[in-house]
Amino acid sequence: MPESSKGKRRRGSRQQRAAKTPAGPREPVRGATVSSGIPGLPWLAGGAIVLLVLIGGFIVLQSSGGGGGAAASPGSSPGAGSSLASGACPSSQPPALPAGETRTVTLDTPKGAIVIKVEADLSPIAAGNFVALASCGFYDGTVFHRVVTGFVIQGGDPTGTGTGGPGYTIKDEPVTATYSRATVAMARSSGPDSVGSQFFIVLDDEARTALADPRYNNYQIIGAVTSGMEAVDAIAGAADRENPTNPVPITKATVANP
Repeated sequence: MPESSKGKRRRGSRQQRAAKTPAGPREPVRGATVSSGIPGLPWLAGGAIVLLVLIGGFIVLQSSGGGGGAAASPGSSPGAGSSLASGACPSSQPPALPAGETRTVTLDTPKGAIVIKVEADLSPIAAGNFVALASCGFYDGTVFHRVVTGFVIQGGDPTGTGTGGPGYTIKDEPVTATYSRATVAMARSSGPDSVGSQFFIVLDDEARTALADPRYNNYQIIGAVTSGMEAVDAIAGAADRENPTNPVPITKATVANP
Protein backbone atom coordinates (compact mmCIF):
# COMPACT_ATOMS: atom_id res chain seq x y z
CA MET A 1 0.00 0.00 0.00
CA PRO A 2 1.45 3.44 -0.86
CA GLU A 3 2.64 5.36 2.16
CA SER A 4 0.31 8.20 3.14
CA SER A 5 1.52 11.80 3.12
CA LYS A 6 1.00 11.86 6.90
CA GLY A 7 3.23 8.82 7.29
CA LYS A 8 5.91 10.41 5.14
CA ARG A 9 5.84 13.56 7.26
CA ARG A 10 6.12 11.51 10.48
CA ARG A 11 9.04 9.49 9.10
CA GLY A 12 10.76 12.64 7.86
CA SER A 13 10.35 14.30 11.25
CA ARG A 14 12.00 11.33 13.02
CA GLN A 15 14.87 11.32 10.52
CA GLN A 16 15.44 15.03 11.13
CA ARG A 17 15.63 14.34 14.89
CA ALA A 18 18.44 11.81 14.42
CA ALA A 19 21.60 13.52 15.63
CA LYS A 20 24.74 11.84 14.30
CA THR A 21 26.61 11.75 17.58
CA PRO A 22 27.93 8.42 18.86
CA ALA A 23 26.99 7.94 22.49
CA GLY A 24 27.54 5.18 24.97
CA PRO A 25 29.42 3.93 27.99
CA ARG A 26 32.92 2.68 27.29
CA GLU A 27 34.05 -0.69 28.53
CA PRO A 28 37.47 -2.39 28.62
CA VAL A 29 38.60 -3.75 25.28
CA ARG A 30 38.51 -7.54 25.00
CA GLY A 31 41.94 -8.86 25.82
CA ALA A 32 43.21 -5.61 27.37
CA THR A 33 44.57 -5.64 30.91
CA VAL A 34 42.50 -3.27 33.04
CA SER A 35 41.51 -3.09 36.67
CA SER A 36 37.81 -3.84 36.17
CA GLY A 37 38.32 -7.10 34.31
CA ILE A 38 35.05 -6.67 32.39
CA PRO A 39 35.28 -8.04 28.85
CA GLY A 40 33.76 -6.06 26.01
CA LEU A 41 34.11 -5.32 22.36
CA PRO A 42 34.98 -1.91 20.91
CA TRP A 43 31.79 -0.09 19.94
CA LEU A 44 31.72 0.71 16.23
CA ALA A 45 28.89 3.12 15.45
CA GLY A 46 27.26 1.94 12.24
CA GLY A 47 27.22 4.54 9.50
CA ALA A 48 29.34 7.02 11.45
CA ILE A 49 32.91 8.10 10.78
CA VAL A 50 34.67 7.63 14.08
CA LEU A 51 38.14 7.94 15.49
CA LEU A 52 39.14 5.14 17.84
CA VAL A 53 41.64 6.23 20.47
CA LEU A 54 43.09 3.71 22.92
CA ILE A 55 43.57 5.35 26.32
CA GLY A 56 44.43 3.29 29.36
CA GLY A 57 42.80 0.16 27.96
CA PHE A 58 39.60 1.94 26.90
CA ILE A 59 38.22 2.78 23.50
CA VAL A 60 37.14 6.40 23.26
CA LEU A 61 34.86 7.26 20.37
CA GLN A 62 34.87 10.62 18.74
CA SER A 63 32.72 11.67 15.82
CA SER A 64 34.35 13.45 12.93
CA GLY A 65 31.07 15.18 12.14
CA GLY A 66 29.08 17.12 14.78
CA GLY A 67 25.83 16.28 16.38
CA GLY A 68 22.79 17.22 14.36
CA GLY A 69 20.03 19.46 15.58
CA ALA A 70 20.12 22.36 18.00
CA ALA A 71 22.61 21.40 20.68
CA ALA A 72 22.37 23.02 24.09
CA SER A 73 25.32 25.28 24.81
CA PRO A 74 27.18 24.91 28.10
CA GLY A 75 25.48 27.02 30.72
CA SER A 76 22.38 27.59 28.63
CA SER A 77 18.88 27.20 29.93
CA PRO A 78 16.17 25.24 28.11
CA GLY A 79 15.14 26.93 24.86
CA ALA A 80 11.75 27.79 23.46
CA GLY A 81 11.33 24.28 22.11
CA SER A 82 11.19 22.91 25.64
CA SER A 83 7.72 24.35 26.20
CA LEU A 84 5.99 21.20 25.03
CA ALA A 85 2.56 21.08 23.47
CA SER A 86 0.48 18.05 24.38
CA GLY A 87 2.04 14.99 22.75
CA ALA A 88 4.87 16.96 21.13
CA CYS A 89 8.45 15.80 21.53
CA PRO A 90 11.02 18.35 22.72
CA SER A 91 13.26 20.11 20.20
CA SER A 92 15.70 21.37 22.83
CA GLN A 93 16.57 20.60 26.44
CA PRO A 94 13.24 20.09 28.25
CA PRO A 95 12.58 21.33 31.78
CA ALA A 96 14.32 19.52 34.62
CA LEU A 97 12.23 17.19 36.74
CA PRO A 98 11.40 19.15 39.92
CA ALA A 99 13.40 18.35 43.03
CA GLY A 100 12.06 15.49 45.10
CA GLU A 101 9.77 14.19 42.34
CA THR A 102 9.80 10.73 40.78
CA ARG A 103 8.16 9.13 37.77
CA THR A 104 7.50 5.53 36.81
CA VAL A 105 8.47 4.76 33.21
CA THR A 106 7.42 1.40 31.81
CA LEU A 107 9.09 0.06 28.68
CA ASP A 108 7.04 -2.71 27.07
CA THR A 109 9.14 -5.16 25.05
CA PRO A 110 8.56 -8.61 23.48
CA LYS A 111 10.66 -10.00 26.36
CA GLY A 112 8.47 -8.43 29.04
CA ALA A 113 7.92 -5.07 30.71
CA ILE A 114 10.77 -3.08 32.23
CA VAL A 115 9.63 -0.74 35.01
CA ILE A 116 11.97 2.14 35.87
CA LYS A 117 11.76 4.50 38.83
CA VAL A 118 13.12 7.84 37.60
CA GLU A 119 14.33 10.15 40.40
CA ALA A 120 14.79 13.88 39.94
CA ASP A 121 17.29 14.12 42.78
CA LEU A 122 19.76 11.88 40.95
CA SER A 123 20.08 14.06 37.82
CA PRO A 124 17.18 16.50 37.39
CA ILE A 125 18.04 17.61 33.85
CA ALA A 126 18.62 14.09 32.53
CA ALA A 127 15.58 12.75 34.39
CA GLY A 128 13.36 15.45 32.92
CA ASN A 129 14.73 14.74 29.45
CA PHE A 130 14.11 10.98 29.70
CA VAL A 131 10.58 11.46 31.02
CA ALA A 132 9.74 14.01 28.32
CA LEU A 133 10.93 11.69 25.55
CA ALA A 134 9.11 8.69 27.02
CA SER A 135 5.92 10.76 27.41
CA CYS A 136 5.81 11.92 23.78
CA GLY A 137 6.32 8.48 22.25
CA PHE A 138 9.90 9.10 21.11
CA TYR A 139 11.08 5.71 22.38
CA ASP A 140 8.20 3.72 20.84
CA GLY A 141 9.62 1.42 18.17
CA THR A 142 13.27 2.08 19.02
CA VAL A 143 15.49 -0.93 19.73
CA PHE A 144 18.19 -2.06 22.13
CA HIS A 145 20.87 -1.66 19.52
CA ARG A 146 23.86 -2.47 21.74
CA VAL A 147 24.34 -5.37 24.15
CA VAL A 148 27.56 -6.06 26.05
CA THR A 149 27.34 -9.22 28.18
CA GLY A 150 27.95 -8.51 31.85
CA PHE A 151 28.00 -4.77 31.18
CA VAL A 152 24.97 -2.98 29.71
CA ILE A 153 22.12 -3.04 27.23
CA GLN A 154 21.68 0.27 25.43
CA GLY A 155 18.74 1.77 23.53
CA GLY A 156 16.90 4.97 22.75
CA ASP A 157 18.38 5.67 19.30
CA PRO A 158 15.73 6.43 16.64
CA THR A 159 18.10 5.21 13.91
CA GLY A 160 18.98 1.96 15.66
CA THR A 161 22.64 2.43 14.74
CA GLY A 162 24.10 3.95 17.88
CA THR A 163 24.62 7.31 16.17
CA GLY A 164 21.16 8.90 16.55
CA GLY A 165 19.44 11.18 19.00
CA PRO A 166 16.57 13.63 19.44
CA GLY A 167 18.20 16.50 17.53
CA TYR A 168 19.51 18.28 20.63
CA THR A 169 21.73 17.58 23.63
CA ILE A 170 21.48 18.45 27.31
CA LYS A 171 23.81 19.82 29.98
CA ASP A 172 26.07 17.55 32.01
CA GLU A 173 25.38 16.97 35.71
CA PRO A 174 27.54 15.50 38.48
CA VAL A 175 27.05 11.83 39.25
CA THR A 176 26.54 11.32 42.98
CA ALA A 177 25.07 7.79 43.04
CA THR A 178 26.77 4.42 42.49
CA TYR A 179 26.41 2.34 39.34
CA SER A 180 25.12 -1.17 40.03
CA ARG A 181 22.95 -3.85 38.49
CA ALA A 182 19.60 -2.32 37.39
CA THR A 183 20.97 1.26 37.30
CA VAL A 184 19.58 3.30 34.41
CA ALA A 185 21.80 6.08 33.05
CA MET A 186 22.14 8.24 29.96
CA ALA A 187 24.66 7.39 27.25
CA ARG A 188 26.93 10.02 25.76
CA SER A 189 29.96 10.61 23.58
CA SER A 190 33.33 11.66 25.00
CA GLY A 191 32.53 15.36 24.52
CA PRO A 192 30.89 17.63 27.11
CA ASP A 193 27.11 18.17 27.14
CA SER A 194 26.59 15.36 24.61
CA VAL A 195 23.67 13.44 26.15
CA GLY A 196 20.67 13.06 23.85
CA SER A 197 18.10 10.25 23.97
CA GLN A 198 20.24 7.12 24.32
CA PHE A 199 20.24 5.34 27.67
CA PHE A 200 21.54 2.12 29.13
CA ILE A 201 20.69 -0.40 31.85
CA VAL A 202 23.54 -1.92 33.86
CA LEU A 203 23.63 -5.73 33.88
CA ASP A 204 26.17 -6.40 36.65
CA ASP A 205 27.54 -4.73 39.77
CA GLU A 206 31.04 -5.39 38.43
CA ALA A 207 30.45 -2.81 35.68
CA ARG A 208 30.71 0.06 38.16
CA THR A 209 34.51 0.25 37.97
CA ALA A 210 34.48 0.95 34.25
CA LEU A 211 31.45 3.26 34.35
CA ALA A 212 32.80 5.36 37.23
CA ASP A 213 36.39 5.65 35.98
CA PRO A 214 37.42 9.22 36.91
CA ARG A 215 39.47 9.60 33.73
CA TYR A 216 36.30 9.80 31.69
CA ASN A 217 33.04 11.73 31.69
CA ASN A 218 30.51 10.03 33.90
CA TYR A 219 27.06 9.01 32.77
CA GLN A 220 24.09 10.78 34.38
CA ILE A 221 22.15 8.30 36.51
CA ILE A 222 18.39 8.81 36.28
CA GLY A 223 17.01 5.87 38.23
CA ALA A 224 16.82 2.10 38.46
CA VAL A 225 14.78 -0.83 37.22
CA THR A 226 12.34 -1.79 39.98
CA SER A 227 10.65 -4.62 38.10
CA GLY A 228 11.54 -6.52 34.96
CA MET A 229 15.26 -7.26 35.24
CA GLU A 230 14.36 -10.72 33.92
CA ALA A 231 13.26 -8.96 30.71
CA VAL A 232 16.55 -7.02 30.66
CA ASP A 233 18.49 -10.27 31.05
CA ALA A 234 16.40 -11.87 28.30
CA ILE A 235 17.22 -8.99 25.95
CA ALA A 236 20.91 -9.44 26.74
CA GLY A 237 20.64 -13.22 26.28
CA ALA A 238 18.91 -12.92 22.92
CA ALA A 239 21.70 -10.86 21.37
CA ASP A 240 23.94 -12.69 18.92
CA ARG A 241 26.61 -9.99 19.07
CA GLU A 242 27.26 -6.52 20.52
CA ASN A 243 25.16 -4.85 17.83
CA PRO A 244 22.44 -7.52 17.39
CA THR A 245 21.20 -8.50 13.95
CA ASN A 246 17.67 -8.79 15.36
CA PRO A 247 17.55 -6.23 18.19
CA VAL A 248 14.70 -6.28 20.68
CA PRO A 249 12.40 -3.25 20.36
CA ILE A 250 10.60 -1.06 22.85
CA THR A 251 7.03 -1.47 21.67
CA LYS A 252 5.63 1.20 23.98
CA ALA A 253 6.90 3.56 26.68
CA THR A 254 4.47 4.96 29.24
CA VAL A 255 4.94 7.41 32.11
CA ALA A 256 3.02 7.54 35.37
CA ASN A 257 3.28 9.44 38.64
CA PRO A 258 4.22 7.15 41.53
